[in-house]
Amino acid sequence: MVRYRSTFLLFAAAVAMLILMAAKHPRAQERPALSDGFSCPLDPALTCVMKDLDNPRGLAFGPEGALYVAEAGRGAGVVTSPSTDPRCFVTKVGSTGCYGATGAITRLWRGVQEHVATGLPSWAFPKGNQAIGPADIGFLGRAAYITIGFESDPLTRTTHPLIPDLALMGQLIHMSASGEYQFRSDIGQFEIVNNPDNGPVDTDPFGLHVEPGSVVVADAGANDLVRVAANGDVSLLATFPSRRSSPPRTTDSVPTALTVGPDGAYYITELSGVPFTAGAANIYRLDPSLDNMPHVFTLGEAFLTGFKMLMDLAFDRDGNLYVVQYASVGTQFNGPGLLIRIVPDKTQPDIRSQYQHGTRTTLLNNLTQASSLVIGGDGAIYISNRGGTAGSGTVVRFIPPAL
Repeated sequence: MVRYRSTFLLFAAAVAMLILMAAKHPRAQERPALSDGFSCPLDPALTCVMKDLDNPRGLAFGPEGALYVAEAGRGAGVVTSPSTDPRCFVTKVGSTGCYGATGAITRLWRGVQEHVATGLPSWAFPKGNQAIGPADIGFLGRAAYITIGFESDPLTRTTHPLIPDLALMGQLIHMSASGEYQFRSDIGQFEIVNNPDNGPVDTDPFGLHVEPGSVVVADAGANDLVRVAANGDVSLLATFPSRRSSPPRTTDSVPTALTVGPDGAYYITELSGVPFTAGAANIYRLDPSLDNMPHVFTLGEAFLTGFKMLMDLAFDRDGNLYVVQYASVGTQFNGPGLLIRIVPDKTQPDIRSQYQHGTRTTLLNNLTQASSLVIGGDGAIYISNRGGTAGSGTVVRFIPPAL
């Protein structure tokens, strides 16, 4: 009897230990939520999960389920005398930009917001707004890739001797799980040598898509789509068309983001250039298995039309397409940012007609400088909001209504 009692006590102790361990290491579906959310400081009608960001841009979920955001930084921050400050320079459009290594990658995990990488290249206007720096992030396993924009002639990166780190912009970065990073490929140099769209030499690596063996990048300055191989080599996939706009002028395409659709093709959004006329922005579709590449897009090939200042797009698991607009009315930056859903008409014979005849619904019309979106595993939409401001940028969470 004593032997059986001892065995029972040992068994009970083991069960208790297992219960304790399970409490410390809950199953995935029982883990704490990414964030319960809170009322946004400047947008109380929206639910925020991240705040106090510097010009937040691209979003991505890491392999552990954390949410990452690329912060373009604030350049040199508030500069009181930009005309004499050695950190400042004249941009391609005649405005003043000021450099500072303030770009960052920030993570949200189990309700905790923290930097995982800092000191990335950034320039901004003298008050720190409208920064150019880390623009997008994507993962392949634990490793991440990050685009660093420039929005100017890449030749000018080395013409400011007092700002040598400008040479680091216009590139693709590789970041390890620890947050350490290295510059992997100079996309700006590809534009210098090739200038595929035959326009002014300009580079602004923006949206990206990471796939095994390569990273596909939308260069918003060069008006092209390029592939960066594992060894850093850059090759051209497509160029996008300039067009006449209203008021009359020639305006660039400015591709901003890309994703892979349910059919395996690339889908690319465009901002459209100045004056950013409502209805002028398109979505293009590039099928690597069927389209000749490099592909020279024409306006007639647009997959979907009638948008303004498109910044990002994503498909949900049912094939519904979500897009965010930076603005919505008239020209320039007028009108609120929008979240729009396009539900395809599956009765149509092919994917192009399904989305062209699909139902468009504006789900949010109270965003401000909406810059990116990503769909979580919970079906919620996460959006970088106030993406052109220093210190007050946020990431909002929105649960789309059921169909």
